[in-house]
Amino acid sequence: MTTVLKAHGSADFLGLVPALAGFTPRQSIILVPFQSSRAHGAMRIDLPRDDVEIEEYADTAVGLLARVGDVDAVAAVAYVDDVPQCTPDGMILPLTVAMDELLGVAAESGLRIVDALCVMPCGWSSYLDDDPQLEPLDDLPPVPDLDGVADVSVDQDAGSELPDVDLAERERVGRALRDLTEVLAHEASLDAAQHDGRENPQALAAMLLLDDMPMFFESLLEHPGDLPPFMTAALLWCLERPQLRDAALLQWATDLPTGIRAFDAQLAFSATGRPVPDDLGRLVIGQGDGPDPARLRAALELVRGAAARAPRASRPAPLTLAAWLSWALGRSTHAQHHLDEAAAIDPGYSLARLLCTLIDAAVLPDWAFRRPRAT
Repeated sequence: MTTVLKAHGSADFLGLVPALAGFTPRQSIILVPFQSSRAHGAMRIDLPRDDVEIEEYADTAVGLLARVGDVDAVAAVAYVDDVPQCTPDGMILPLTVAMDELLGVAAESGLRIVDALCVMPCGWSSYLDDDPQLEPLDDLPPVPDLDGVADVSVDQDAGSELPDVDLAERERVGRALRDLTEVLAHEASLDAAQHDGRENPQALAAMLLLDDMPMFFESLLEHPGDLPPFMTAALLWCLERPQLRDAALLQWATDLPTGIRAFDAQLAFSATGRPVPDDLGRLVIGQGDGPDPARLRAALELVRGAAARAPRASRPAPLTLAAWLSWALGRSTHAQHHLDEAAAIDPGYSLARLLCTLIDAAVLPDWAFRRPRAT
């Protein structure tokens, strides 16, 4: 179902931006692409850093806009913590140079400029006015309350922190992972028939879950936020092995049949070096058909919970998967937060470095530009 909201001026439009973005931006520029007179979602970019060329910044931003299908116009809103400069010639808004460059590149690309606004702690104003005036924030209309839209009173960083888990829970998961690893090591040593009876029976039961890994990965999505310690341990054991980690990621982004295919492809690669099929590889870098957002969100809840409960040395894998899933959902800010956490533990973790390269290059998955949004 599509909800149509109408803005009759800049103030009305500013009241809608948090609903379009899903949060109230801070220290950001929001680009709202239009198709004719309608906007379908919003794109957030960081404010330009001092070491970034403004021309390159503007080219990258407009290049992202160009990937949105049938976009013919854009509105830009800067959310800054700075205040305007008052000069004898009038008020100068923060980021005036950067916004002029961005709007100029957009216009040269054939985009109509719908609006260009600046929101500051002291009020808001328009970059398009020759003599900008400060308008009070209190006069802005309230953000509409829409079904499916999260709490927009928070900024873009909210929700990136891992769930709170007490020390006792982390210790239970750590012991479970140790016991499961020992049982699996015995199994691999061909001494499985010589169990001495000291193995933890819960570890033996958890080992049986791994007899059919695609089914195990699928079952985890049913109750992602409520896993017992040994199921969390079994998940962490799998994610510490790159082939199993990648198969799980591909399955969670698609479906069980694709997961089985990915699992078989990873086994074949390990055994013979046969390359993984191209379509699976393209999905990892954001190319191809869009994943099911509901599956991505369930998987994200799953791996964030696993990372919060994992021993420190076992966290890079679930943190990196949390980053990929966040990126696939269009939440690059959250993805970068999880990657920073992973890098603090293992700076050389290969999948995290690949994803960092994509985010640093302002690469977003293809489906982020196609998924319909509330209007």
